[in-house]
Amino acid sequence: MKEEFLQYQAPTSLYPLGLEVERAEGSYIYDTQGKAYLDFVAGVSACTLGHCHPKVVKAIQEQVSKYMHVMVYGEYAQAPAVEFCKLLAENLPDPLETTYLVNSGTEAIEGSIKLAKRATGRSQIIAARKAYHGNTQGSLSIMDYELRKQPFRPLLPDVAWIEFNNEKEIEKITTKTAGVVLETIQGGAGFITPENDYLLKVKKRCEEVGALLILDEIQPGFGRTGKLFGFENYNVVPDILAIGKGMASGLPCGAFVASYDLMHLLADNPKMSHITTFGGNPVVAAASLATLKELLHTNLIQETLQKEQLFRKLLQHPKIKSINGKGLMLAVIVENIDLANHIILYAHQRGFIFFWLLFELRAVRISPPLTISEEEIEKGCAIILEAIENYKG
Repeated sequence: MKEEFLQYQAPTSLYPLGLEVERAEGSYIYDTQGKAYLDFVAGVSACTLGHCHPKVVKAIQEQVSKYMHVMVYGEYAQAPAVEFCKLLAENLPDPLETTYLVNSGTEAIEGSIKLAKRATGRSQIIAARKAYHGNTQGSLSIMDYELRKQPFRPLLPDVAWIEFNNEKEIEKITTKTAGVVLETIQGGAGFITPENDYLLKVKKRCEEVGALLILDEIQPGFGRTGKLFGFENYNVVPDILAIGKGMASGLPCGAFVASYDLMHLLADNPKMSHITTFGGNPVVAAASLATLKELLHTNLIQETLQKEQLFRKLLQHPKIKSINGKGLMLAVIVENIDLANHIILYAHQRGFIFFWLLFELRAVRISPPLTISEEEIEKGCAIILEAIENYKG
């Protein structure tokens, strides 16, 4: 199968890991030879409840037996989407009450940028350096990594950047700014958390100049940081919230959330200002609803902080320079890039899945399912330490 994969599926890199997947369950992925891989990546923060969680599978099966797609988004009332949006609103702070369902995180960012421009009548978007919000035109435009952008220019104009956690640069947000797009926790940069009320200070500046704060919770959202959403750790509420990844436990999903008044700006002048065929798909919405209910009705969210502490306790070695992040969104920063590559590949050969980050190349990504057990954490930490001890660089 790997040969056909390389020939017929368009690549994202020249050297994919190429694991031939047979099935997945809980914290494990099984290849076509029956080998088990303990998963510490969760499809890059997507499989919140692990693989094939029984309640999510049941919700999907029940919905598939009723209907799968009946109309483009926004025309028909469909129970899975309505119930999910209502439950989400009940568990978000004011004024985050109205949700626009899309198909991916980058689509959520695109919609958020459009909404900020529509609401303010301004054009400038400010984002953080070393941020990643997706690879579609708008999302790519607000990335400051020229090597990734140059082949696809021209991109969106009127974009500026600030350094995450640098309070002096907040003044770059002005009356010309439509929206400020920030990851609550910077992902590709190394799982960098906000410091010294940074996000609150950005929000205050936005309020002063009439700009909107857009927080990208595509990775930290849905319980990964000890709260339902990461921003709840930092005493700030965004004007627009972008979500995705872990929302549907592995199905394609995304959404952006704002106040009722803000979101209704997309309904007219012009009408259908933002449209999607498959956004709010009932099967995906059923999975999202089942995921959200499980998070709200169990202790999984609170347990992420206990599990974080176990990782930090066990992963101690002179060649580990720091562990960034919060909850089960962690990046182990080692002394050099070669060692990070060695750990990931050494572990993979022995049935453990870790992964890289986009910009911080000394990082080993740890973003397992929230359902991961302490015993599984101990096994994963042991293989990382074993890999370090076997490093010959």
